Amino acid sequence: MKASNLIRVAMRSITRNKMRSLLTMLGIIIGVSAVIVMIAIGSGAQSKIQEQIGNLGTNMIVITPGSTNQGGASGGAGSFNRLTVDDATNLKREATLLSGVSPVIITHTVAIAAGTNWRTFIYGVDTDYQAIRDWPTSEGVFFDQNDVRSMRKVAVIGKTVADNIFPGENPVGQQIQIRGVPVMVVGVLAEKGQTASGNDQDDVILLPYTTVKTRMSGHQFIPQILASAYTAQDIPAAENEVEAIMRESHHLIAGEDDDFTVRNQSQLADAQKSATRVMTLLLASIAGISLFVGGIGIMNMMLVSVTERTREIGIRMAIGARGSDVLTQFLVESVVMCLLGGALGVGLGFVASTVVGRLSGWVTVINPQTVVVALLFSVGVGVFFGFYPARKAARLNPIEALRYE
Repeated sequence: MKASNLIRVAMRSITRNKMRSLLTMLGIIIGVSAVIVMIAIGSGAQSKIQEQIGNLGTNMIVITPGSTNQGGASGGAGSFNRLTVDDATNLKREATLLSGVSPVIITHTVAIAAGTNWRTFIYGVDTDYQAIRDWPTSEGVFFDQNDVRSMRKVAVIGKTVADNIFPGENPVGQQIQIRGVPVMVVGVLAEKGQTASGNDQDDVILLPYTTVKTRMSGHQFIPQILASAYTAQDIPAAENEVEAIMRESHHLIAGEDDDFTVRNQSQLADAQKSATRVMTLLLASIAGISLFVGGIGIMNMMLVSVTERTREIGIRMAIGARGSDVLTQFLVESVVMCLLGGALGVGLGFVASTVVGRLSGWVTVINPQTVVVALLFSVGVGVFFGFYPARKAARLNPIEALRYE
């Protein structure tokens, strides 16, 4: 029998009892839609994580204070701070795999300008900070090395700060007061948005670290050093180089624990990837169970169909149909039913992915490969669970089948 005839016979058999066929396909529909949603959320989450990693900076390496260990009890990361500006200077002078290094001095205070005020974060940084964070200015310029060396009172502000202190105005050239120190705005940073933890990256004011250290902070130790490797491939070797330079700078002997922590962008995103992986596995389990249940439903319906059409099978065999022809016919019916369920599942998956994306604020990505994978799943289920009923039909004795009432 021609393929077109096989498909036409299969469609006639399926539409003979529409409600039963729809209920039978329900497991396939749910399973395939779950596959679509799973891949859409997984792909979207991965792209979001990559975007967030890109927003952090270019091949960024973060050096933070380490932990203290007294009496066998660890105080945890950041409990023992020995990071200094000199550490950043040593890294910049000695490292061969770092394209940029910047100390980061952080303080939280109120910025005042023209009768308005805004509590924000003040970051004292070096000029390399802009390249490390890949953070251009939308207006004005970033301060330069002369500003850093001479401890000039200049600032580059984030968009959130600009919108709240200078609403509807151009902040460049205007002054703000930070802890009684008048500072001139020389630039506005391009908008970066929120981090994965929900912090507003644009709610910040950047000043030369020398200015912050001498006029606003005065602390000897700093909370963070940022560095950037030349390429992503250089990051592991650059981390090793940073650790070696830092250990020498802190006079740590062999066997002595580091009093600092070195991390890169990928490590910063590990927690998010783990959460995404758990969610993907959960959806995959739901999809697998639904497809299995749907496959059992297909098998059950096909067995009922074989029983109902036993006499028809006998007639086909009596007029020359071979067992392989009957096997093919019932396999095609099973596959067509699963493909129909798969197509409905793809449509439901598109709708569900869109709804989930809008309700959760997540990005969902559906590509043609996703649809192909889902439909291949459907075909696989149809072949696997339709084979037994088809084989049973093909093995019927023609004489006994003709006598079947």
